[in-house]
Amino acid sequence: MNKKEISESIAAVSNYLYEKGLVPGKSGNISCKFSENGVKKVAITPSGVSLKSVTPEEIVIVDMDGNKIDEVMNQNNKRDKKPSSEVFMHLKVYKNRNDVKSVVHTHSPIATGFAFAGVEIKRLEGFGPIENTVIPLVDYAAPGTMDLAENVAKGMEKEDIVSLKNHGIVACGENLDEAALLTEFVEESAKIQFVTSLISAN
Repeated sequence: MNKKEISESIAAVSNYLYEKGLVPGKSGNISCKFSENGVKKVAITPSGVSLKSVTPEEIVIVDMDGNKIDEVMNQNNKRDKKPSSEVFMHLKVYKNRNDVKSVVHTHSPIATGFAFAGVEIKRLEGFGPIENTVIPLVDYAAPGTMDLAENVAKGMEKEDIVSLKNHGIVACGENLDEAALLTEFVEESAKIQFVTSLISAN
């Protein structure tokens, strides 16, 4: 896909995840890695914009060091959007994993509740091959910091999804749909585990 198509896909998936309740308010961020004229670039959702209504024109393009490139002017002759504050987390995953083309970070309520409680979510059938029976918990670091980027990248060296303590969920994939569906599925898995625990307690 070209830059325009990637931006359109990110906007569409952003809107979808918001409708599903996985990125409430202005939480969450999505990115895709692509090459243009032999140069690696990343398209990522902007900072401070709800994924409910983000548009293709608001998607920010950065290089592999997080610098904004390919500025597109709006009707006011301005492009003031900044990349997500978690941009370095996305970039670190891409640098560690050549096979990854998309990263999706959500704050889905049930899965995030497990993350705040420090409880691992079981990896149920439907995720694909199960090599780890649970979704790994990544140690807490403040949002937007290099410490968080390092923790997530390390946690995802051999995983396609991780749970961030006191924070949320991060998934990656060979394409945007794959990563987004993983975040949706982990929320459903968390619901099943939560309901099962309530039923078993009675």
